[in-house]
Amino acid sequence: MIISPTFDRMDAAAHVLDEWVSVREQINRLEARASELLIERLSLHDEDVAELPVHREAIWRSMLSEFSAAGRIAQGAAEYAFIDARTLSSGEFPVLRESFRAGRITASHVREILRASSPVTAAITEGTVEQGTLGLYETATVVFAEAESPSRTRVHAKEVAAALAGSTIADRHRRAKADRAVTVQTIGDGLALLQVVLPEHLAVAIHDRLSQMARHQKQHVADREPTLPVDEDALEAEANDPRHFHPDYENPFSGRAGADSGAGANFPGSTIFGDGDTFTSDPFDADRDPFKGDPDAYWAHVEKMISQGSQPIQIPADERTLDQIRADLLADLLLTAEPSEVQGDGLGSIKARIQVTVGAGTLLGTDDALAQLDGHGELHPDIARALAGRNSGWTRLFLDSSGMVTETDTYTPTEPMRRFLRARDQHCRFPGCRMPVHRCETDHTFDFALGGQTSIDNLAHLCKRHHTLKHPDIPDDHRWRVRQLPNWELEWTSPTGRVHTDAPPRRVMFAPSPATAPQGAARSWDDPSDAAGVDAPF
Repeated sequence: MIISPTFDRMDAAAHVLDEWVSVREQINRLEARASELLIERLSLHDEDVAELPVHREAIWRSMLSEFSAAGRIAQGAAEYAFIDARTLSSGEFPVLRESFRAGRITASHVREILRASSPVTAAITEGTVEQGTLGLYETATVVFAEAESPSRTRVHAKEVAAALAGSTIADRHRRAKADRAVTVQTIGDGLALLQVVLPEHLAVAIHDRLSQMARHQKQHVADREPTLPVDEDALEAEANDPRHFHPDYENPFSGRAGADSGAGANFPGSTIFGDGDTFTSDPFDADRDPFKGDPDAYWAHVEKMISQGSQPIQIPADERTLDQIRADLLADLLLTAEPSEVQGDGLGSIKARIQVTVGAGTLLGTDDALAQLDGHGELHPDIARALAGRNSGWTRLFLDSSGMVTETDTYTPTEPMRRFLRARDQHCRFPGCRMPVHRCETDHTFDFALGGQTSIDNLAHLCKRHHTLKHPDIPDDHRWRVRQLPNWELEWTSPTGRVHTDAPPRRVMFAPSPATAPQGAARSWDDPSDAAGVDAPF
C-alpha cells in the first residue's frame, strides 16, 4: 500500500488535534487546581479577617493586589477567580467542582454556571423553591456544559434558572428596571464612554437596528450624498476681492430677499440675477473675464466642455468600521429624532429583529410564566404580552413533552418551514456557534442538487463561515461533512475524522411540582425505580 503525502498530512493533523485536546484537558485540570489553591488562600484570608475585622476591606484588597501582581493579570480577573473559588468551596456545587477537576469543562464554563445560578439560590433563600432545586440546576447545566461552548452554556443556564425559579426572576426584573440609567465617562483624547442601562430586549433591538443600518450604509455607497468638488482657489479669490470692502461699493443684491447689509455679503458688480434668489457672474465682466471679452474664445471653451462629456463624481468607499458607523448612527439618531409621544417604553417603535417564545397561558393572562428572548434569556411576561399585542408576526408552536418544537399552525407551503426552522434552531447549528438565525442561511444538509429534499428534516441554519466549510468547492482534505439525525441533531465530521454533534436548543425545561415530588425527597432522573419515567428537565 502506498501512502501519499496527503494522507501523511491528514494523519499528522489528526495527531496534532488529539494532542491539543489532551493539552486543553490538562489546562482545565490545572485551572481547577489553581482554583483549589485560591480556596486555600481564602481560608487564610478568613482567619486574618477574624483577627482584624475592622480591616476586612484592606485585607481583601491587599490579597487581590498580590495575586494580580504575581500572576500579571488584571485585578478584576483575580477578584472574579476568588469569587468563583469561594462559591465552589461552599459545597453547593459538587458535580460542577468534580467536572472541573476532571478537565471536562473550562473555567469559563464554571463562571457562567455560577453566575447564572443566583436566581435559584435567591429563590431558595426566600423559601419559594426547595433546597434540592439547586441540585437540579447544577446537573442540568453541567451535563450541557460538557458538550457545549461557554457562550451556549450561559444562555442555557439562564433558561434553566428561569424555569426553576421563574417567579423570583420576574420579581428581580421588575426591581432591576429601576436601575435604568445613562452615564458619561471621559476616557481621554476627546472621547467619552456613553453607557446606557436598559431592559435587555430593548438593548438587543437597538443594537440590531444600528447593525442593519450600518451594514446598509457600508454596502450601498451610492445612497450617500456625494461631496462635490470645490475650487478652493476661486473661493479664496472671491472672498478676498477688494471691491467687496470698498466703502463706496453698492451691493446689487440690496433690497432682495436674503440680502445682508454687511460688507461680506456684497456681490460683484456684474452679477446677473435670475428667478427668485438665483444669480451668477457675468462671464464677460472685463475685470474677471478669462477670455478678455472674446466671445469666440468663450464659445470654444463651452464646446470643449460639451465634447468631453459629463465627468462622473466618484463617491469614495466608507472607510469606517461597523462599530464606528454604529456609533455615528446612534449619535445622529439621538440628536435629531424626537422622543415618542405615545409609546414611551419604545416597544411600539422596535424595527429590529428579535425572537420571543411565550406560552399561550401567558399571552391569555392565565399565568405569569416567563417568556424567552431567544438567544439571550428570560423575558418578563408583561413585556411579552405587550410585544404580542403590537406584532402580527407570531406563530403558534406545538411542543412535545421534552420541550422540542414539532410543528406550527401556519398554512403557506414554504413560510411555515422557515418559521419552524427559526424557532427550532435559534442560531447557527455548527457546534459552539451562537450566530442568530436572521444572520444565517437556511442550508440543505444533504445537497439539493444531489437529490436532497426541502424538508425540515434536511434543513438547518448555518452562518456563512460554517456553511462554506461543507461547500463542494472546498478540497476534500479540508471539507467538513454533516448529516441530520432523526432527532434533528447535526452530526459533523471534521477533515481528520472527529465527530461532533449539535442538538437543537430546548424551548422549555420542566421541574417536578410539589404534588409529585415530596418535600425533601431526592430523586435521580435516571433512577430505574422511577416507574413514571419522568423526563429530565434539560
